[in-house]
Amino acid sequence: MAAVVELRQLEYFVAVAEELGLGRAARRLHRSSFLVASQIEALEGELGLTLFTPAGDEHGGGQRGRCDGGHGDEHGGRGDGRYGGGPLRLTAAGEGLLPEARAALAAAAAVRRTAAGIAAGTDGLVRLGTSRAFADQVYRALGTLSAHRPRLRVRLERAPQEARLAAVRSGTFDASLVRLVRRADGLALHPVWTEPLIVALPADHPLAAHGGDPCPRALARLPLRLVPREANPSLHDLIAAAVPDWTPGPAFTTLDATLADVASAGEPSWTVFHPADALPRDRRLAFRALPAARVPVSLAVRAGALTPPLQALLEALTGTAPAIAGTPPVPVPPRSPVPLPRAAGAASP
Repeated sequence: MAAVVELRQLEYFVAVAEELGLGRAARRLHRSSFLVASQIEALEGELGLTLFTPAGDEHGGGQRGRCDGGHGDEHGGRGDGRYGGGPLRLTAAGEGLLPEARAALAAAAAVRRTAAGIAAGTDGLVRLGTSRAFADQVYRALGTLSAHRPRLRVRLERAPQEARLAAVRSGTFDASLVRLVRRADGLALHPVWTEPLIVALPADHPLAAHGGDPCPRALARLPLRLVPREANPSLHDLIAAAVPDWTPGPAFTTLDATLADVASAGEPSWTVFHPADALPRDRRLAFRALPAARVPVSLAVRAGALTPPLQALLEALTGTAPAIAGTPPVPVPPRSPVPLPRAAGAASP
């Protein structure tokens, strides 16, 4: 059977080895020399080794010897077992064990420091579910954490939104960024920022000519290619509420295909989306923010599980909101049409 060694025994062993006497080690440990001696003998018994010998004994070895009666300790009363109360020296076995004992105690101290850091939110690992659409804000937040909490690591986990929510519920992820989620069973949703919805309309349309954000009443008269409610009910309802009396237009298919249709169709129309990347570069399209419509983004965590590391991450994410929310989308300069990049389509947050 493997030896069972307690950290306390190693601590006493190192103290005696460094002080070379039970009395001095006992004072350092604030324990009686009898207790220190008994723990040393228990350690020797577990390991089958003799770790110390009286300093005057020139025949000390490494094999476990017999425990003879000891002398009284300097605190009076009880003896110190086989070692008595005089100076000690390490045996060869003790010298071999000492660096390993110190390393074990250092490792245990590191565990305690890390645990304290996790409890305080300055150390540990957070597994964050995210998507490419949140890259700018997430990297801003990670920069803040790196500057103020360098030992707190965040591992980014990419997955579709519903899969991210399921992973938080199961404990696979500690938290996840989600978009347009108002409630989720078993989860707490902490708002972090809001994002603008982007209007795409023909660049030569009068609503795009003045360069400002178009009026919702004016947009309502232009046919809208709106994401079907069954595909994304939250986004559909948000857009419908921002543009009352909107005019139904041709069907919304995929984001790339719909943008291409808005750019090339003979009859003018428009659509709305929230981008994951830079706005598509097509001189036939104009991009504007949809006034009075903001997409809420939240940090989802298990209910009651906002630990200090998660609180630190939440504060860093929330701190990105002014820089992001206060920056309107910049229209893309006219360029030759190029293939439209993938974006956070209206049907997939």
